[in-house]
Amino acid sequence: MFGRPPEIDGQVLASDTHALLRLNELTGSASLLDGKPLAEARAATRLGVEIVARRPPIPMARVEPVEIPGNAGPIPARLYAPMALPDGSPAPLLLYFHGGGFVVGDLDTHDGACRFLADAAGVAVLSVDYRLAPEHPFPAAVEDAWAAFAWTAANAATLGADPGRIAIGGDSAGGNLAAVTSLLARAGGGAMPAMQLLLYPAVDQVGGQRSRELFADGFILTKLEIEWFEAQYLPDGVGEGDPRVSVLRAPDLSGLPPAYVATAGFDPLRDEGEAYALRMREAGVQVALRRHSGLIHSFANQTAISPTARDAMREAAGALQMGLAPSPR
Repeated sequence: MFGRPPEIDGQVLASDTHALLRLNELTGSASLLDGKPLAEARAATRLGVEIVARRPPIPMARVEPVEIPGNAGPIPARLYAPMALPDGSPAPLLLYFHGGGFVVGDLDTHDGACRFLADAAGVAVLSVDYRLAPEHPFPAAVEDAWAAFAWTAANAATLGADPGRIAIGGDSAGGNLAAVTSLLARAGGGAMPAMQLLLYPAVDQVGGQRSRELFADGFILTKLEIEWFEAQYLPDGVGEGDPRVSVLRAPDLSGLPPAYVATAGFDPLRDEGEAYALRMREAGVQVALRRHSGLIHSFANQTAISPTARDAMREAAGALQMGLAPSPR
């Protein structure tokens, strides 16, 4: 019905993902920007996620609002406690930062992804609604991410969480924030995440990777959108090579928490995510790198409609479950 899936760089696009892209084209919703004002782009993001969201949502034992103190005011967050958590025992917890280019996305756009990870991994998830650009450009999101981690580590008991089993993760821009926060935690000398869960992370605003050209258009996230997001996020005078922006450019990646890094084969951010995983590994960090060759950017939000994306997220959940398993006594 939709034609043969494309083959690029020795990879074949998954048939269910190909169908999703063709439907996007046929409905005229292939581009997030397309001349839209910022408010419309954010609304389009929420609508797009709502269209493909699972109904009814994956049930949780508890879903609660949380307010995290931040330098610029309270940071909204949402705590997901899955059914599988044992009563009375401190739970493993994932601190999660949503994607959206630092410009779009919120707690609701990633509600499905957080529920999926909580349910499949059997861990609590604390999703953070950090400040967005251009109203709040860099380093606002980094400040909020760091405040969220520091507060979570110090207040794990109030969340019912085990302070020794707190992972940090996110997708796309959220993967950037998780990676940067891990770097800041190492420099701070205090609490450290137990592991990093990085889903197609944006880790190099300098660019130049081959995948940015190979998949510049036609695969959800476009080169034009990446450049627009970066322009909104970075104020004048901020260097793209700043490690808090492009963590791939950090001179030293040793001493970071173990990491699971998942990339998508047809994603312009593919090569930088893989380069970051390899650099961490070369620095002595334990890293599992997994390329899902038939998938595209944002597969974390496609589990309700794509079996291939669902399998990829089940694998990520398995890595999270293993990384947060209790230490043998």
